Amino acid sequence: MTIDQLLAGGAPPVVAILRGVRPGEVTAIGAALIAAGIRMIEVPLNSPEPFASIAALQDAFGDRALTGAGTVLDVPSVDRLADTGAGLLVAPNTDPQVIARGAQRGLDLMPGFMTPSEAFAAIAAGARRLKLFPAFTLGPAYVGAIRDVLPPEVGVWAVGGVDAGNIREWPAAGAEGVALGSSLYRPGHSAAEVRERAEQIVAALAG
Repeated sequence: MTIDQLLAGGAPPVVAILRGVRPGEVTAIGAALIAAGIRMIEVPLNSPEPFASIAALQDAFGDRALTGAGTVLDVPSVDRLADTGAGLLVAPNTDPQVIARGAQRGLDLMPGFMTPSEAFAAIAAGARRLKLFPAFTLGPAYVGAIRDVLPPEVGVWAVGGVDAGNIREWPAAGAEGVALGSSLYRPGHSAAEVRERAEQIVAALAG
């Protein structure tokens, strides 16, 4: 499962960030997200036992969703992620070695950037999607400005401060998609709570 395949099939351009999720709850949370329509899920590597959670998501939903890791900061973590069979690599920064290794392992890459220099460094290393982070500090207008200089085939995803109240502003400004963390999931939220929040996000995006 890839981002291209999911978007072509009509899935909403939304990545759910499950920071702090635990392996014992992640499958129920993942099922809630998928039931609400969200089919891209990342577990940040600063969560408890993140690779166990990623492997559980991949085993349960790998044929229906794109699962993977966030906060990927080094090459060994890239390899460990790829070995789970998951396909999504998200990073908060632009590390050419991480990006290049992720490309070698066939992962969908979404490295973080803020400046044009970081964006072009990520593209040169092999990325064709970029994570604007933290997006809320720059605003949707920045997406339009940066898109004017990026190659047209490179997608920008807004991450940080996105919620149901502003989610439509980002695609309107030129973002390919968004990723949401605390507005979808916080540690302690039940699967039912996550599904309700996810349904609200999907409805808000659809308008």
